[in-house]
Amino acid sequence: MDEKLRIILIIIISVSIFGLLVFVFVKNYIKNKIDFLVKENKKNKLK
Repeated sequence: MDEKLRIILIIIISVSIFGLLVFVFVKNYIKNKIDFLVKENKKNKLK
C-alpha cells in the first residue's frame, strides 16, 4: 500500500507543478499580447 500511495503522490505533485508552469507561461503570453494590442490601438488613434 505504501508504494501505491507514494506513486500517486508523485503523480499528483508532478501534474501540479506542470500545471503551474503552463499557467504562468500562458498568463505571461496573454499579458504581453494584450499590452502589444493596446499599444497598437493607441498608435492608430493618434494618426
